[in-house]
Amino acid sequence: MNTIWLFEDVNLFGLLCPHKFKAYKNSHQFDAYKKSDYIYFEEDAANKVYLIEKGKVKIGYYNEDGVEVIKAILRKGELFGEKAILGDSRRDEFAQSIDNNTSICPVGVQTLHELMRDNQTFSFKIYKFIGLKFKKLERRLQLLLFKDAKTRLKEFIDELCVDYGYNCVKTGDHIIKHPYTQKDIASLIGISRPTLNTLLNDLKENKIIDFNRSEIRILKKSA
Repeated sequence: MNTIWLFEDVNLFGLLCPHKFKAYKNSHQFDAYKKSDYIYFEEDAANKVYLIEKGKVKIGYYNEDGVEVIKAILRKGELFGEKAILGDSRRDEFAQSIDNNTSICPVGVQTLHELMRDNQTFSFKIYKFIGLKFKKLERRLQLLLFKDAKTRLKEFIDELCVDYGYNCVKTGDHIIKHPYTQKDIASLIGISRPTLNTLLNDLKENKIIDFNRSEIRILKKSA
Protein backbone atom coordinates (compact mmCIF):
# COMPACT_ATOMS: atom_id res chain seq x y z
CA MET A 1 0.00 0.00 0.00
CA ASN A 2 1.47 3.36 -1.03
CA THR A 3 0.45 6.76 0.28
CA ILE A 4 1.42 10.19 -0.98
CA TRP A 5 1.32 11.65 2.54
CA LEU A 6 3.80 9.18 4.01
CA PHE A 7 6.49 8.86 1.36
CA GLU A 8 7.57 5.27 0.75
CA ASP A 9 5.46 4.22 3.75
CA VAL A 10 7.93 5.92 6.12
CA ASN A 11 6.67 7.20 9.45
CA LEU A 12 8.11 10.72 9.45
CA PHE A 13 8.00 10.95 13.25
CA GLY A 14 10.27 7.92 13.48
CA LEU A 15 12.62 9.38 10.87
CA LEU A 16 12.85 13.02 11.97
CA CYS A 17 12.16 13.28 15.69
CA PRO A 18 15.30 14.72 17.37
CA HIS A 19 15.32 12.02 20.05
CA LYS A 20 16.68 9.79 17.27
CA PHE A 21 19.78 11.97 16.99
CA LYS A 22 22.34 12.07 19.83
CA ALA A 23 23.33 15.69 19.20
CA TYR A 24 19.75 16.94 19.74
CA LYS A 25 18.39 14.43 22.25
CA ASN A 26 18.95 16.50 25.40
CA SER A 27 17.05 19.54 24.07
CA HIS A 28 14.16 17.48 22.70
CA GLN A 29 10.64 17.94 24.07
CA PHE A 30 7.05 17.00 23.32
CA ASP A 31 4.08 19.36 23.49
CA ALA A 32 0.65 18.09 24.60
CA TYR A 33 -2.65 19.42 23.20
CA LYS A 34 -6.30 18.78 23.90
CA LYS A 35 -9.15 18.83 21.40
CA SER A 36 -9.64 22.31 19.83
CA ASP A 37 -6.25 23.59 21.06
CA TYR A 38 -4.36 25.55 18.40
CA ILE A 39 -0.74 24.65 17.68
CA TYR A 40 -0.29 27.81 15.63
CA PHE A 41 -2.44 30.49 14.01
CA GLU A 42 -2.34 32.28 10.68
CA GLU A 43 0.35 34.99 10.70
CA ASP A 44 2.34 33.30 13.49
CA ALA A 45 6.11 33.14 12.98
CA ALA A 46 7.13 30.08 10.94
CA ASN A 47 10.27 28.92 12.74
CA LYS A 48 9.43 25.27 13.41
CA VAL A 49 8.06 22.18 11.75
CA TYR A 50 5.95 19.69 13.68
CA LEU A 51 5.73 15.91 13.90
CA ILE A 52 2.73 14.07 15.27
CA GLU A 53 3.64 11.45 17.87
CA LYS A 54 -0.03 10.64 18.49
CA GLY A 55 -3.46 12.16 17.90
CA LYS A 56 -4.85 14.11 14.93
CA VAL A 57 -4.30 17.65 13.67
CA LYS A 58 -6.46 19.77 11.38
CA ILE A 59 -4.80 22.17 8.93
CA GLY A 60 -6.90 24.97 7.44
CA TYR A 61 -7.52 28.66 6.90
CA TYR A 62 -10.40 31.13 6.89
CA ASN A 63 -11.59 32.57 3.58
CA GLU A 64 -12.65 36.19 2.96
CA ASP A 65 -16.13 35.43 4.34
CA GLY A 66 -14.70 34.00 7.55
CA VAL A 67 -15.62 30.45 6.57
CA GLU A 68 -13.23 27.73 7.68
CA VAL A 69 -11.62 25.78 4.83
CA ILE A 70 -9.99 22.46 5.76
CA LYS A 71 -6.84 21.62 3.80
CA ALA A 72 -5.86 18.38 5.54
CA ILE A 73 -6.42 16.19 8.57
CA LEU A 74 -3.17 14.57 9.66
CA ARG A 75 -2.44 11.69 11.99
CA LYS A 76 0.38 9.87 13.79
CA GLY A 77 3.71 9.97 11.99
CA GLU A 78 2.95 12.96 9.77
CA LEU A 79 4.66 16.32 9.35
CA PHE A 80 3.13 19.78 9.10
CA GLY A 81 4.32 23.38 9.04
CA GLU A 82 6.81 22.31 6.38
CA LYS A 83 6.68 25.60 4.43
CA ALA A 84 9.06 26.97 7.06
CA ILE A 85 11.75 24.71 5.55
CA LEU A 86 11.35 26.56 2.25
CA GLY A 87 11.82 29.98 3.82
CA ASP A 88 8.28 31.15 4.71
CA SER A 89 8.54 33.50 7.68
CA ARG A 90 4.79 33.61 8.53
CA ARG A 91 2.05 30.99 8.63
CA ASP A 92 -0.68 31.19 6.00
CA GLU A 93 -2.78 28.52 7.74
CA PHE A 94 -3.71 27.34 11.21
CA ALA A 95 -3.01 23.99 12.86
CA GLN A 96 -5.46 22.70 15.48
CA SER A 97 -5.62 19.52 17.53
CA ILE A 98 -8.82 17.55 16.97
CA ASP A 99 -8.00 14.82 19.47
CA ASN A 100 -8.05 14.99 23.26
CA ASN A 101 -4.63 13.39 23.56
CA THR A 102 -2.42 14.87 20.84
CA SER A 103 1.35 14.82 21.30
CA ILE A 104 3.52 16.94 19.02
CA CYS A 105 7.28 17.02 18.52
CA PRO A 106 8.38 20.53 17.42
CA VAL A 107 11.60 20.74 15.42
CA GLY A 108 13.36 24.07 14.90
CA VAL A 109 13.97 24.96 11.25
CA GLN A 110 17.68 25.48 11.97
CA THR A 111 17.91 21.99 13.47
CA LEU A 112 16.18 20.46 10.46
CA HIS A 113 18.42 22.36 8.03
CA GLU A 114 21.47 21.02 9.89
CA LEU A 115 20.18 17.46 9.58
CA MET A 116 19.46 17.98 5.87
CA ARG A 117 22.90 19.53 5.25
CA ASP A 118 24.66 16.59 6.89
CA ASN A 119 22.70 13.89 5.04
CA GLN A 120 21.98 14.21 1.32
CA THR A 121 19.61 11.22 1.21
CA PHE A 122 17.67 12.58 4.17
CA SER A 123 17.46 15.99 2.46
CA PHE A 124 16.17 14.44 -0.77
CA LYS A 125 13.43 12.59 1.09
CA ILE A 126 12.27 15.77 2.83
CA TYR A 127 11.97 17.69 -0.43
CA LYS A 128 10.27 14.73 -2.10
CA PHE A 129 7.72 14.60 0.70
CA ILE A 130 7.00 18.32 0.41
CA GLY A 131 6.56 18.10 -3.36
CA LEU A 132 4.17 15.16 -3.15
CA LYS A 133 2.18 16.83 -0.38
CA PHE A 134 1.72 20.00 -2.45
CA LYS A 135 0.53 17.93 -5.42
CA LYS A 136 -2.09 16.20 -3.30
CA LEU A 137 -3.30 19.51 -1.88
CA GLU A 138 -3.57 20.95 -5.39
CA ARG A 139 -5.75 18.01 -6.48
CA ARG A 140 -8.00 18.44 -3.46
CA LEU A 141 -8.45 22.16 -4.11
CA GLN A 142 -9.33 21.40 -7.75
CA LEU A 143 -12.02 19.03 -6.47
CA LEU A 144 -13.47 21.72 -4.23
CA LEU A 145 -13.49 24.36 -6.97
CA PHE A 146 -14.64 22.45 -10.03
CA LYS A 147 -16.56 19.29 -9.03
CA ASP A 148 -20.06 18.77 -7.64
CA ALA A 149 -20.54 17.22 -4.20
CA LYS A 150 -21.21 13.67 -5.43
CA THR A 151 -18.15 13.68 -7.68
CA ARG A 152 -16.00 15.07 -4.85
CA LEU A 153 -17.09 12.24 -2.59
CA LYS A 154 -16.52 9.52 -5.20
CA GLU A 155 -13.06 10.82 -6.06
CA PHE A 156 -12.19 11.18 -2.38
CA ILE A 157 -13.20 7.54 -1.82
CA ASP A 158 -10.97 6.55 -4.75
CA GLU A 159 -8.12 8.47 -3.08
CA LEU A 160 -8.78 6.70 0.23
CA CYS A 161 -8.67 3.39 -1.62
CA VAL A 162 -5.17 4.18 -2.88
CA ASP A 163 -3.99 5.24 0.58
CA TYR A 164 -5.75 2.70 2.82
CA GLY A 165 -7.40 0.08 0.62
CA TYR A 166 -6.79 -3.59 -0.08
CA ASN A 167 -8.60 -6.28 -2.05
CA CYS A 168 -10.76 -8.82 -0.26
CA VAL A 169 -9.75 -12.18 -1.71
CA LYS A 170 -13.10 -13.82 -0.93
CA THR A 171 -15.44 -11.22 -2.46
CA GLY A 172 -13.24 -9.12 -4.73
CA ASP A 173 -14.41 -5.95 -2.95
CA HIS A 174 -11.99 -3.13 -2.22
CA ILE A 175 -11.89 -2.63 1.57
CA ILE A 176 -10.78 0.74 2.94
CA LYS A 177 -9.87 0.92 6.64
CA HIS A 178 -9.33 4.64 7.19
CA PRO A 179 -8.79 6.96 10.23
CA TYR A 180 -11.40 9.62 9.36
CA THR A 181 -14.74 10.36 10.99
CA GLN A 182 -17.70 11.39 8.82
CA LYS A 183 -17.20 14.93 10.11
CA ASP A 184 -13.57 14.80 8.91
CA ILE A 185 -14.59 13.61 5.44
CA ALA A 186 -17.32 16.25 5.13
CA SER A 187 -14.82 18.97 6.06
CA LEU A 188 -12.18 17.72 3.63
CA ILE A 189 -14.52 17.71 0.62
CA GLY A 190 -16.33 20.91 1.57
CA ILE A 191 -19.86 19.69 2.29
CA SER A 192 -22.10 19.46 5.35
CA ARG A 193 -22.34 16.27 7.35
CA PRO A 194 -26.06 15.77 6.50
CA THR A 195 -25.18 16.10 2.80
CA LEU A 196 -22.41 13.53 3.24
CA ASN A 197 -24.83 11.09 4.92
CA THR A 198 -27.30 11.51 2.06
CA LEU A 199 -24.62 10.87 -0.57
CA LEU A 200 -23.16 7.86 1.25
CA ASN A 201 -26.61 6.31 1.66
CA ASP A 202 -27.35 6.94 -2.03
CA LEU A 203 -24.15 5.12 -3.03
CA LYS A 204 -25.07 2.30 -0.64
CA GLU A 205 -28.60 1.96 -2.05
CA ASN A 206 -27.14 1.75 -5.54
CA LYS A 207 -24.82 -1.05 -4.37
CA ILE A 208 -21.68 0.95 -5.14
CA ILE A 209 -20.37 0.94 -1.57
CA ASP A 210 -21.12 -0.29 1.91
CA PHE A 211 -19.74 1.46 4.97
CA ASN A 212 -19.51 1.73 8.73
CA ARG A 213 -17.67 4.12 11.07
CA SER A 214 -14.14 2.93 10.23
CA GLU A 215 -14.51 1.09 6.93
CA ILE A 216 -15.72 1.74 3.40
CA ARG A 217 -16.19 -1.22 1.11
CA ILE A 218 -16.26 -0.58 -2.65
CA LEU A 219 -18.43 -3.42 -3.92
CA LYS A 220 -17.33 -5.57 -6.80
CA LYS A 221 -19.49 -4.98 -9.87
CA SER A 222 -21.50 -7.97 -11.02
CA ALA A 223 -20.53 -9.36 -14.42
